[in-house]
This record gives sequence, C-alpha cells and structure tokens, in this order.
Amino acid sequence: MIAASPPISTGAPPVAAGHPLRRPILVVLCLSLLIVGLDVTVLNVALPTLVGELGASTSELQWLVDIYSLMAAGLMLFAGSLADRYGRKPVFLSGLVLFTGASAVAAFSGSTTQLMIARGVMGVGEALIMPATLSIIGVVFTDPKERMKAIGLWSAMIGVGLAMGPLVGGWLLGQFWWGSVFLINVPIGILALAAAFTMVPNSRAAVARRLDLPGALLSVLGIGTLLWAIIEGPSKGWTSAPVLIGFAVAVLFLAAFLGREHTAKEPMLPLGIFAHRRLAIGNILVFLGLLSLLGALFVIVQYLQFVLGYDAGETGLRIAPTALIILIAAPLASFLGQKVGTRRLAATGLAFAGVSLLILATTGDGDGYGRALAAMLFLGFGAGFIIGPTSDAIVGSLSDDDLGVGSATNSAAVQLGSALGVAVLGSLLAGTYRSELTDGKAAAGLPDAALDAAGDSVGGALTVAGEMPGQAGEAFADLARSAFVSGMAPSMFTGAAVTVVGIVVAVLLFPQGKVGDARGARVPEQSDAPSAAEPVEAMDRHLAPGQRG
Repeated sequence: MIAASPPISTGAPPVAAGHPLRRPILVVLCLSLLIVGLDVTVLNVALPTLVGELGASTSELQWLVDIYSLMAAGLMLFAGSLADRYGRKPVFLSGLVLFTGASAVAAFSGSTTQLMIARGVMGVGEALIMPATLSIIGVVFTDPKERMKAIGLWSAMIGVGLAMGPLVGGWLLGQFWWGSVFLINVPIGILALAAAFTMVPNSRAAVARRLDLPGALLSVLGIGTLLWAIIEGPSKGWTSAPVLIGFAVAVLFLAAFLGREHTAKEPMLPLGIFAHRRLAIGNILVFLGLLSLLGALFVIVQYLQFVLGYDAGETGLRIAPTALIILIAAPLASFLGQKVGTRRLAATGLAFAGVSLLILATTGDGDGYGRALAAMLFLGFGAGFIIGPTSDAIVGSLSDDDLGVGSATNSAAVQLGSALGVAVLGSLLAGTYRSELTDGKAAAGLPDAALDAAGDSVGGALTVAGEMPGQAGEAFADLARSAFVSGMAPSMFTGAAVTVVGIVVAVLLFPQGKVGDARGARVPEQSDAPSAAEPVEAMDRHLAPGQRG
C-alpha cells in the first residue's frame, strides 16, 4: 500500500494563506492532468495509422477513443467517494501508478482488443486521478482568489492536454511507431508520482461514506451499454433488434443506478448534492460543452488527414493553435468569472463552440485549411470559457466533506460528455458517410467485401481506392472524401444544436452572481439554493438521512 502523509484536519479553520507548498503542489497536479487530458485525444491523430496497422473499423476507432472515457466517467464518482474515505493522496498516487503502467502496456499492444483493454485500464487510472486533484486544490488553496486562479490553471491543463494530444501524437508518429503516443506517458507519470509522493498532503472527509460497489457497477454498465448502442447504430441499423435492445438495457441499468442512489443508506452519488444549483447546472453545462467540443475534435482530425491529405505530423502542427488559445482562454475566463459571473462566461463559451461547429457543418468539398483553422480557434475559446468557470463554481459550492464526490461529478461530466460526443457525432457522420459512399456511381460494381471495408471508414475507402486501377481509383477516393464531408453536416449541426441548448440552460437556469468564497459563500446577484450565508448547514438539510457527512 502507498504510504500517505498525515491528513489535513478538516475541522480546523482554514489558514488564509493556504498550504505552504501549494504552488509546487499545483505544478504536480497540473503535470498529472496534462497527461490525463492528453490521452483523451492523443489517439485521434493515430486513428488513420491504426486503420492500416491493426485493421480497425470506424466503430472500433470510436471504441478505442471512448473506452477510455467510458471507464473514467463510469468510475469517477466511485473514485471520489474512495478518495473521501481512504484519503485523496493515496487514491491520487494509485491512479498515477495504474495510468502509467497501462500506458506502457498500450504502447506494445498487438491488436485492437489488447489496445482497448489497456485504454480501459488507463481510464480507471484517470478516474482515480481527476477528482482527487480538484479536491486537493480545494483543500490547499483556501484563499478564494488564489483558488480561482489555481482552478483556472487546472482547467487550462485539461484543455491544453485535450488540444495538445493530436500535436504530440502527430510529432511522435512522424518520428517513431504508433505505440510511442502512449509510451510518452511513462516518464511523465513517474516524475509526477515521485513529486506527488513527497509534496502532496493528504486529506479526507471527516465522516466518510461506505463504498457503493453496486452503484459503481450499474453506472459502468449503463453508460457502456448506451455507448455501444450509439456506436453500433450506423453499422447494424438504428432500428435493428440488437441496437434497440441495447438502448432498452441502457435505460434499465441507468434507472437502476438512480434507484440505487436514491434508496441506498450511503450512496456513491448523494442525489441531495444536486440541491446546489451551481453544481447541478454547472455539470450540465460541462457535459453539453464537452459533448460538442470533443465530437468536433474527433471529426476535425480525420478531416485534416483523410480529406485535406495531411500526414500525422502535419495534422498535429495545424491543430497547435487550438492548444494555445485554450491556454490563454481558460485562466482568462476564471479571472473574468470574478467580474461578470459564471453564467455569462459559460454562455459565451458555448456560443464560441456553436460557431465552430457551424463552420464545420457548412464546409464544402473545395474548402481548405483556412476554414478548419477558424473552426479550431473558436473551439479553443469555447473550451477555455466552458471548463474553468463552471469547475470553479462547482468546487466553490461544496463543503470539505463533499469535495471528493462533488469534484467527481465535475470530472464525470467532462468524461461522459467527451465519450458521448465521439459516439453521437461520430455515429451521425458514419451513417451519412456510409449511405453517400454506397450510393455513389464510383462505388458501382465493387465487390461486396471491398464496399464493406470502404464503408467501415474513410481510411478503408482510400485503401480500397489505392488498389483500383488509375482513374477509377481516383474517382472512388474523391467519392469517399466527398461522402465524409457530407457526413460532417448532420453531425456538426447536431453539435451546434447541443450548444444552443447549453446557452439556454446557462442563461435561464444558472444562478446569477460571482463565486467569492472557497466553500460556497458567494457575492450573489440573485439567491441560490442553498443560502450563501449558511453553505455547509444548508447543504446538510438538503441531503437525505444517511447522506450527511
């Protein structure tokens, strides 16, 4: 078992200055978050390579991306309660060990199945890391302004990691083999582990809840079944028996999960915590924002490589401006949150994301990199303005004892939104692409096996085109690229509609006011529930018996 330093007392009044090593601790936490964010998207740029190296289909590509987010989202709440019970430091360290080890295994996987398993274990590691980092920040930064800046940097590291994934992956693919996109995590993980072991303090809830194993299992099964039905819909048919059964089973699992959390004496997710509108609405906004943002990034990377013809390294360089914008926008948004409030910032971020998606939705066959760059710049501002302010609002609404579970809801919303973004928007693109490809004149006369391979992914279609003679191959390649661009329209318009819903939620439902205290004491323009004057006592009244603590 990993040793932990003595826990910080949560009963003593907070010291205004915070922990003496809070800044070095923040560096360690941000380093950990950088590789976590990196691995949400680092595989995207390698997807075309995996089509050739491992023979992956479109649905397998979606699973390779989503299995990571599935395990992270499904176990995030459980990991939060685990951190509350056994200490945030040992859970954080255990997550680093698991994440680093699984990264080494992923680097040398010989099949899509092996890679999926390794990615799933990496997701478990992330589930242990993310809520612990945000909880630790909430404990060591007790000054509201310092805490807001720290969370701004925290969210920036997630966003930069998301945006840097294709950049780093592209460079590594240009120099080494595809497994290097995972092997890069190993030295960084070891460095973060060594630094965290010596510097990061431990903390835990004063009264920890029991571990809710049935709740954790039901959440993973429910989310996993839902993703399976969405991803397999285009290939098996949305009205086919397996897909309809998948949706029905997912609803049953998720309903059982909510029922379990409502009736359990000590649930994994105390539903009473959502009495805090900042937490509840903030998580909805994070979920909707990441659904649109990550779905768009999944499509952009493939568009740059398959349609515009850039290799992995060139694609990474062309996505780099997005990372720079996020690095600037996230801390800026957290600073502005003290001036204008989270509501306006979240709505602005969703509007930026919506513009990005509309640019992509209206992209035509003859458009080049300039249009994609405009979309990515808006995407960067959207990510920066959505993640930081909402995360700060969520953490600011919680008592020390609920930091683990409350922070986990935020991290779960990030991962669930990411997973569903890739699944939903990717599947809408895949369905239109397959239909356009098979109906095109250039596909006429192709053997069924070749047509199936081409329909699985645009990368597969380009491979088939390369085996066809001269002009026929060029015509089929053009058809495949055109079909992909056609598929972008319904996919990205759907993403834009999601951002509109988010803007409405932000404007109408998110409480007005600015976060002004580390534990819920705000400077409100309009009252929030519970009252800002009694944040901890009011929360306790909203929690059901057995959920208090």
